Amino acid sequence: MRPARAADGRPVLRLASGLEIRRGNLLAGLGLVLAVLALGLISLGVGATRTGPAELIGTLLGTGSGDGAFAVLEVRLPRIALGFLAGWCVALVGAALQSLARNPLADPGLLGLSQGSMAAIVLMLVFLPAAPLGLIPFAAIGGGLAVAGLLIALVGGARAGGMAILLMGIAVETVLSSLTAILILYAPPETSYALSDWLAGSLFQASWGAIAALGPWVALSLPAIAILGRPLRVLDLGDEMAMSLGDPVLRSRPAILLAAVVLTSAAVTAVGPLSFLGVMAPHLAGALTRSTGRARLVLSGLMGGLLVVAADTLSRGVGGGIALPIGLSLTMIGVPLFILTLRLRLLAAMRTD
Repeated sequence: MRPARAADGRPVLRLASGLEIRRGNLLAGLGLVLAVLALGLISLGVGATRTGPAELIGTLLGTGSGDGAFAVLEVRLPRIALGFLAGWCVALVGAALQSLARNPLADPGLLGLSQGSMAAIVLMLVFLPAAPLGLIPFAAIGGGLAVAGLLIALVGGARAGGMAILLMGIAVETVLSSLTAILILYAPPETSYALSDWLAGSLFQASWGAIAALGPWVALSLPAIAILGRPLRVLDLGDEMAMSLGDPVLRSRPAILLAAVVLTSAAVTAVGPLSFLGVMAPHLAGALTRSTGRARLVLSGLMGGLLVVAADTLSRGVGGGIALPIGLSLTMIGVPLFILTLRLRLLAAMRTD
């Protein structure tokens, strides 16, 4: 690895294989990782059970005991880990879909992928309540794949542009939202209450078992980033330019949708929908440094995980005895940051003009 300059003059680190990493992207990634670790340590001490610094350090070193150690190891640490992994998945998918659709508002919810997974899970829990819980992730993936296949079929195949997929996704998402609402309305009261709680986005059921169930699906995101990073980079330039640069659009587009379905379904199964995160995180990451392709996916994923951990910390810190859904606290933190970022970008653009 050695310092060099990219074709546009920006400083990069060039590997022996020829791969270039922009210094700005590397610094932003390291900054986000440090922010996640720092916020995670702060979050470990936040909650109804008081945990001082000495007790927290002792618990992490394996010498803690009592209620404080239980709260840290069995409640807070699983919530932090599960929230980060789910936020990583949703934000990464949001960045990928924005490049695919060439629209800054695209995210798993807007294209109906989240709704497809949620509708499949709700159908299973309402009509097959005795089914094994291990089937829920596969039901979610099946629902997401059904929506993705339906989108491709409705827009006329993989040759359709990203905007057509986005508009058709909005229509499908609206129908599925209505279907889910009807199912919850007429479900038994206890089932309806549990589903309503989950649909608001929840880390209440976080556990090491839930992390172990989500972990393998999250691990798939790493090869997905490596494989799909270049196609996403050229798809930002448009389908015609991507094809002229040698990208097999007819194969890469369905592959991106498949990866988006799997990661979205895994996150929805674990914590429910994380509304607007897929839109916010890529834009907030973009405010730190300009990035494309693999770097944009990684930075967006880190930002998504950071936002969910921050939202969970807020919900436990200011909620008192009220259990706030993670979706609500995520909106309270993310939307003001999103508005501020867009406002600063607008002011910078006005000064440039």
